[in-house]
Amino acid sequence: MKTMHYEIENDIRYLQLLSQTFPTIADASTEIINLQAILNLPKGTEHFLADLHGEYKSFQHVLKNASGNIKRKVNEIFGNELRESEKKELCTLIYYPEEKLELVKASEPELEDWYHVTIHQLVRVCRDVSSKYTRSKVRKSLPKDFSYIIQELLHERSDDVDKAAYVNVIIDTIITTGRADDFIIAISHVIQRLAIDLLHILGDVYDRGPGAHNIMDVLSSYHNWDIQWGNHDILWMGACAGNDACICNVIRLSLRYANLVTLEEGYGINLVPLATFAMEHYADDPCEEFMPKTNGGSADIDEKTKHLTALMHKAITVIQFKVEAAIIQRHPEWNMQDRLLLEKIDYNNATCEIDGKSYDMKSCCFPTINPASPYQLTPEEQTLMKRLHHSFTVNEKLHKHIRLMLSHGSLYTIINDNLLFHASIPLNDDGSLKEVELYNGQKYKGRELMNHTEQVIRNAFQNDSDPLEKEFAVDYFLYLWCGRDSVLFDKSKMATFERYFLTDKSTYKEEKGNYFKLRADEKECDAILDAFGVNGPNRHIINGHVPVHVANGENPIKANGKLMVIDGGFSQAYHAETGIAGYTLVYHSRGFQLVQHEPFTSTEDAILRGSDIKSTTQIVEMSAHRMLVADTDIGRDLKKQIVELQKLLYAYRHGFIKELR
Repeated sequence: MKTMHYEIENDIRYLQLLSQTFPTIADASTEIINLQAILNLPKGTEHFLADLHGEYKSFQHVLKNASGNIKRKVNEIFGNELRESEKKELCTLIYYPEEKLELVKASEPELEDWYHVTIHQLVRVCRDVSSKYTRSKVRKSLPKDFSYIIQELLHERSDDVDKAAYVNVIIDTIITTGRADDFIIAISHVIQRLAIDLLHILGDVYDRGPGAHNIMDVLSSYHNWDIQWGNHDILWMGACAGNDACICNVIRLSLRYANLVTLEEGYGINLVPLATFAMEHYADDPCEEFMPKTNGGSADIDEKTKHLTALMHKAITVIQFKVEAAIIQRHPEWNMQDRLLLEKIDYNNATCEIDGKSYDMKSCCFPTINPASPYQLTPEEQTLMKRLHHSFTVNEKLHKHIRLMLSHGSLYTIINDNLLFHASIPLNDDGSLKEVELYNGQKYKGRELMNHTEQVIRNAFQNDSDPLEKEFAVDYFLYLWCGRDSVLFDKSKMATFERYFLTDKSTYKEEKGNYFKLRADEKECDAILDAFGVNGPNRHIINGHVPVHVANGENPIKANGKLMVIDGGFSQAYHAETGIAGYTLVYHSRGFQLVQHEPFTSTEDAILRGSDIKSTTQIVEMSAHRMLVADTDIGRDLKKQIVELQKLLYAYRHGFIKELR
């Protein structure tokens, strides 16, 4: 009693504020009952995706089918009631209701009967996927037009003799009033939404594929998601912030994969000035080493377009090396002077000296480079860069998407005893956390390094930042992209120059940092989890970034289950390398399941023939008991709220605070 009195007296001001929300004993008691009930619901389903790389259609389909979860639900609910073809049709309707309805109406002779049967089936599926949520949460996910009707159908059963007529009349009326199509579309979207409670994206929405902007549009209205920024996301963030080296890299990568859709159609970046410049200065250069990679999902392009793309590709690459040099020279503390290779070229003998050794070059045609001052931009290059800089830094849609990245994102996330980050934690050779210098000689490691690096990134977009700190922040995007100790790179070098220009493939090697060498060691993973304060008996590190070579027998589950690498090659550019088309990690109330996907054919094929992404599910870790909300971070927060509400009840009952009504 004395202890509770003491706590109430110390917390009285907070409890008085809390009483504004719960002004009576009845209000506080009702909320405690509600929170206690929520704690005993099954844990919501989390989905983890990584390295989407602009593959919008595959991403969209994975969201629609909830990584096969909706198909599994349909199979469980209907079992032998429906033929396999009928279950496939129902799943396709849930994924693509608008398109599938048009096909059905064109071919179904008994449309009214089809409506009646189908709506009953959809209600059963919706009832199942909503069963682990409170009525309040389900209600908030419902479309306004059909909220009341769906609630009634979800909580009344047609097999209840007393309510069968009631349910049937509701469905009959939906059909006779001409709202069947709208209702089917609405309830299908509700099923999609409830099948995924929380979406985690472990970086790299951008580059390679054609639909990064479409993915960001989907995320802008998605109900619950977060992102751990990847190196390719950082590149686009740097371009948006005005880092010219990032701008050049973004354009170079788009040209390398013959994929200009996101740049030109998504964000309206005008590349005509670059094309004009390239044709003027590189017209006589075959640019063979700059021919685009057209097997990465982009449509085949004609020879004329391919040659122009190669000219533009080389032009922006040369400019990139020049503007990168200016940033590297401003920051000797980054120790990136070994990347200043234009000055190492013997332009007469077509060789380049690296680490004291001379290497033959594939070509040595550099019409815009002055050997006496190789990093100086020509007047035409300066004009071109000013135009490109302006296009990126004032682009309204790009800024909107980057703000979305900033508001929903971070370098790492700790949630439900899982540590999520895209790439790496810099380590010393002995596995200890490595100190990395950021700004003004300040060094950090581990969690502090991640926190302070994230602050540097955010400084680049803050108008009230110190001008010098903001200038450093904008420059730092280049280091994050390709710096040796960057948490998003962590390799000895980025061998861009070597791959384009040198014949000796031994120069292409990029030695991975110690994290990638040591992360399969369970003790190392435990040490990192300890350093980040991740507790719990079933804690994990979840990464993307490095594609898992499944075709070569590589296992995405490492360190005795402590580490999960879920980059399985979502991008078509990686399919041949990895042998699959990506992973989805699913964490539901029963445990972890890793879903391995085969390539997605097309949306059209999915609608017309009911084709789905073929997936293989691997059980990673199953819980001894079904996990409840009480076992999650949200549950821990709810328990704290209950304690505070119990204090409020005590304060009411013992006269510390008066009920307000």
